[in-house]
Amino acid sequence: MKKRFLTLLAFGAMLMSATAETFKVPATEQYPYYYSVDVPDGNYRVTVVLGSKKKNTETCVRAENRRLFEQKVVLKKGQTQTFSFVVNKRSVDIPSYIKGGKERPASKVRIKPGEIGSFSWDDKLTLEFNGAAPCVQSITVEPDTTAITVFLCGNSTVVDQGKEPWASWGQIIPFWFNDKVAICNVAESGLTAGTFLAQNRLEKILSMMKTGDYVFCEFGHNDEKEKGPGTGAWYHYTVNLKKFVDEVRGKGGNIIFCTPTQRRFFDGTTIRNTHGDFPDAMKAVAVRENVPLIDLNASTKVLFETMGVEGSKKLLVHYKIGDFPWMDRDFADNTHFNPFGAYEVSKLVVMGLKEINSPLVQYLRPEWQDFDPKNPDRAEEFYWPQSIYYDAKKPDGN
Repeated sequence: MKKRFLTLLAFGAMLMSATAETFKVPATEQYPYYYSVDVPDGNYRVTVVLGSKKKNTETCVRAENRRLFEQKVVLKKGQTQTFSFVVNKRSVDIPSYIKGGKERPASKVRIKPGEIGSFSWDDKLTLEFNGAAPCVQSITVEPDTTAITVFLCGNSTVVDQGKEPWASWGQIIPFWFNDKVAICNVAESGLTAGTFLAQNRLEKILSMMKTGDYVFCEFGHNDEKEKGPGTGAWYHYTVNLKKFVDEVRGKGGNIIFCTPTQRRFFDGTTIRNTHGDFPDAMKAVAVRENVPLIDLNASTKVLFETMGVEGSKKLLVHYKIGDFPWMDRDFADNTHFNPFGAYEVSKLVVMGLKEINSPLVQYLRPEWQDFDPKNPDRAEEFYWPQSIYYDAKKPDGN
């Protein structure tokens, strides 16, 4: 047993075999609290028993960088409930693997300085238990080799944002799938399709991918700001998207494009397009290469315009000084989502999967209900207990 202590409370172990390891969790009055286990890269089935013999409980379960798995589990004194889900864990190491009939040598992902030390790229699988009165009695962790893995490629609108009040749809979407699907979010703030490739992030995906897995690509926000020869929607961008298509299909994977989410820029009551030709360029590649496409550019436009100039601020990092104890200034970010906005956009992604008749929809949880951006949820009713980690600096990119 190798123990590792985190900020409040954590228990760790080295799990190397294919057998399950179960850990009893001592009672604590400290929360939120964290649990970590040292494991190799891969998917892991996590089974948690929630509840208490002594008190009423209310628990939110997240993993790695605030990846949502159980939103709000309310149990009365004496009640327990068991939940299972699959968590993908990864590190920067890329083992050698066969590509195009040739062996690719081992390498590493070139992560950005801000990613160093994050839960997303370390040697541990980390769970967060949060909420008004969280209580977990036991945790079982075992390798899972059967789940379909959905790999996410993109920028700050997709990445698992590690700190409050920032969030992206990629860290909410695990909540909508059952334990037959694992989400591996390799996105990072500030990236273009080109820098994603240059940092070996697609290489990492290819080294982990098995036949039948999925890769989602959402790029555009940062690609449109590139300057120099060959840049623009119709050259570097489309060429790089074609690379994703060829590489993923070469490994037997399924690729899905997502057009970039809108920025909250209004002309009167209408959202103004800030992405130029980039959504159309992605659509053109999708048609030419027969790639299924989810039009987040269109659906987020509907969502923003439905909520209106003021109401749409509730989707994004728009806060007044004092809204959080650590705030020293106002926030008015029209690109980056807060947890509620990420939650709404994650629903648009799922609805997009339904519209393209993706086989993934058979793995939606029973709790899923179809979503119409013309009838959004109420921000005041959204449940998201704050984690202990926060950052007043906005993510890279815009």
